[in-house]
Amino acid sequence: MTDRLVLGSAPDSWGVWFPEDDHQTPWNRFLDELFEAGYEWLELGPYGYLPTDPAQLADEVGRRGLKVSGGTVFGNLHDPDAWDDTVATVRKVAELTAAVGAHHLVFIPPMYRDEKTGAFSESPTLDDGQWRNLHRSADELGKILLGDYDVRLCLHSHADTHIQTQPEIERFLDGTDPEYVSLCLDTGHVAYGGGDAVDLIRRYSERVDYVHIKQMDPEVIRQVNEEKLGFGEAVKRGVCVEPPAGEPAPAAVLDALREVEARLFVIVEQDLYPCEPEVPLPIAVRTRKYLNSCGLGARHQKA
Repeated sequence: MTDRLVLGSAPDSWGVWFPEDDHQTPWNRFLDELFEAGYEWLELGPYGYLPTDPAQLADEVGRRGLKVSGGTVFGNLHDPDAWDDTVATVRKVAELTAAVGAHHLVFIPPMYRDEKTGAFSESPTLDDGQWRNLHRSADELGKILLGDYDVRLCLHSHADTHIQTQPEIERFLDGTDPEYVSLCLDTGHVAYGGGDAVDLIRRYSERVDYVHIKQMDPEVIRQVNEEKLGFGEAVKRGVCVEPPAGEPAPAAVLDALREVEARLFVIVEQDLYPCEPEVPLPIAVRTRKYLNSCGLGARHQKA
């Protein structure tokens, strides 16, 4: 049934990657345009971009007729020295997420290349010890989130992180406890890493708890692989495209998601950083209309 799939969008589709940046759309304009584009649900994006006071955030979202699908947080689970800082950050974001009625926290691992310069900050692969720490830390963090905030940990597989390729995604899922750890399946990032999102949905359906839907240009992915580009440069070259262009085909993804026996948020993300202020809204409208034509979402989609 298509009503189990709930359409939303995120600051990322307005070119927002950072809490503060001169190239980004102001947060109040983002909220206004999100509603104008026909979406009712939103993911919060980087902590500090939208208001972090729960009462103010609830008021700004609510008076526009919007609702929150989940929060977004960045953290490191493979380095034991980063554990305390990661937990402190995650708790702060989880508290805000829960305060506005959402139950999903999208956790993005650290990128091993700088988003702006492409410079490497660490090795692109983890050793066995780091993988064991990653699995153990993810389970522990998932327990904390569920027990203290009633929020699910949804690990976001992401370009230029250690959980990018399909084998890496599968290794992460196979090594973590499904009771506490879920996957935020980002269809575009899976394609960027050479994987098959539809295959992952069908083989790991019980682990897919949240979805980012986006498409990647295979020609730019070819350039990435040949020139060994970082993800930031790939985005500048237009790797992320609006539907129905790019891979994977949105209709095939939605067909697979309809087989999942769960209610799922399907959040539009089109990486646009940096972009001019007038760029995101028309793309958001066209994307919403296309996904509506595939049977996903409506002008006002209720919980």
